[in-house]
Formats: sequence, C-alpha cells, structure tokens
Amino acid sequence: MRDFIMYLTIIVNILSLFGMVAGVLMHSGRGGGLSDMFGGAGSTALGSTAAERNLTRITTVLGIVWIGTVVALSFLLVR
Repeated sequence: MRDFIMYLTIIVNILSLFGMVAGVLMHSGRGGGLSDMFGGAGSTALGSTAAERNLTRITTVLGIVWIGTVVALSFLLVR
C-alpha cells in the first residue's frame, strides 16, 4: 500500500510540475501574455484581466500541490 501511495504522489508531483511550467509560460511578461496568444483581440473578447487572474490562481494552486507532494515524498522515501 505504501508503494502505491508513493507512486501516486510521484505522478501528482510530475503532473503539477508540468502544469505549473505551462501556467508560468502563459503569464504575461512585457507583452500581453495570454491575451497576445489570440492576436491582440483577446483583451476585448477574452477579458484578459479575468483570464490572467484565473491563471494566477491556477498556477498558485499547482505550486502548493507541488510543494505538498515534495514534502510527502520526503516522508515516504525515508525507510
């Protein structure tokens, strides 16, 4: 049972890692970020402030999940 939980934690860790990388890459830097991906018209059609806020929230949750799985793995790998 312990091995199953460890493997499940590793899978969640890797998925949250890739989700976090994707979220950070979609954030706006000097340009428009998520709104620039849609040809600049995203600010009127998509509502870039709401999209950026939601993207920030999702990235924050993924970061917290990643930190939690790292701590859980540190406890699971001690034998």
